[in-house]
Amino acid sequence: MSIATTEPGPGEPPLPRPAATPWRFRQPSALPGFGITFGFAVTYLSLIVLIPLAALVVRASGLGLDGIWRIATTPRVLAALETSFGISLAAAAVNAVFGLVVAWVLTRYEFPGRRLLDAVVDLPFALPTAVAGIALAAIYAPNGWIGGLLAPFGIKIAFTPLGIFVALVFIGLPFVVRTVQPVLADLDREIEEASATLGATRAQTIVRVVLPTLLPAVLTGFALAFGRAVGEYGSVIFIAGNLPFRSEIAPLLIVIQLEEFNYAGATAIASIMLLISFLSLLAINLLQAWSRRRFGHV
Repeated sequence: MSIATTEPGPGEPPLPRPAATPWRFRQPSALPGFGITFGFAVTYLSLIVLIPLAALVVRASGLGLDGIWRIATTPRVLAALETSFGISLAAAAVNAVFGLVVAWVLTRYEFPGRRLLDAVVDLPFALPTAVAGIALAAIYAPNGWIGGLLAPFGIKIAFTPLGIFVALVFIGLPFVVRTVQPVLADLDREIEEASATLGATRAQTIVRVVLPTLLPAVLTGFALAFGRAVGEYGSVIFIAGNLPFRSEIAPLLIVIQLEEFNYAGATAIASIMLLISFLSLLAINLLQAWSRRRFGHV
């Protein structure tokens, strides 16, 4: 039995290599209007996102790198940044796990009240953040429904960093659920059945078949939940306690600087948050791109 090969034989001229497809700014498409839609997209993003952020950076640059570094290394600023980004990262990680579980239940099972539960997931989107903060503070306070049950064990949630964590989990869960849910709905169950037919256990099917397919969507939901949590203000200030060096978040510190008419300090802290957020989201997006290439989603 011979195996076909594309390599030239002895004495034969080398086969011509296929011409590389030239990169083009505008890819062929059946839909017209690329120029006007592209121009509108760039203009819109510039007016809404790029120009305001650029103005923030320009305003902060008046302090110079030494001034920004001096503000960034202030113990109170460092503590606020650590609280905001550290707890946001933890809340996004928890949402990535339990948001996947919620999306799985809503997609793969039929049970009474499923539509109602599916609608409840969107409540953090529609609920004003201040209302959510007041409700969480009332429930998790030492005399609240849940806080009262935990108080005899010495567990205090409201007015502590743990309260910030609860609020950030509350507002970030829908991002993961709504990102993963459509991917789960489109996932062909025949793949899972084929895996079981080939002798894989349920755990092996989940780890080697289902999770690699869902990983890019989970990372997207994680990034959205993390970005939302870093900038959250309204639902946090009512349950955090807002104690410097303990439960004070960076957005609150920016507001305090503005109330003290320290606009340079406020813009400096905001620029530092912008830089850290950009680097964090860039790392998450690179990880997401790697997962797509690694598991063959590109």
